[in-house]
Amino acid sequence: MSDESGRDRTQELFLPAVVTPVPPQHGGAEVVEVAAYRGDTVFEREVIEKLAAAAARSVPGVAELGGDVARFFNSVLDKVGLDKVGDATRGVTAKVDGIDVDITVVLCLRAGEVVAEVTSEVRARVIAAVEKYGVHVSNCTVKVDDILMA
Repeated sequence: MSDESGRDRTQELFLPAVVTPVPPQHGGAEVVEVAAYRGDTVFEREVIEKLAAAAARSVPGVAELGGDVARFFNSVLDKVGLDKVGDATRGVTAKVDGIDVDITVVLCLRAGEVVAEVTSEVRARVIAAVEKYGVHVSNCTVKVDDILMA
């Protein structure tokens, strides 16, 4: 294609070829197995809980994670100098089934926050944070256990 000045106005467009990897066939000396096909990746429940808890804490309006009992025991641990024990996963439970995960987040909101906005943002951030690691969040339940009056 050329314009009035006679210059060529065509452009080349390069698209990288995407080839779906095919698991290697077994047997025969000529077949070399790719390392990626020799095992599975398994996520422990605690790893998913840590990712979800960090994501939930990052949402403005979330005062604390965990129900009344968990927060009570955390305050006791804080007083005896064990303030970091259990903090990473407190308030989050996960059920891991292969790459499918169900997550429950229990939280305490700050007074004056719009519950629907905070809980939907918690849900969105938790799902995004966990799915970034290659697992699928089947369900993310957010429970509001308390409101912090400050």
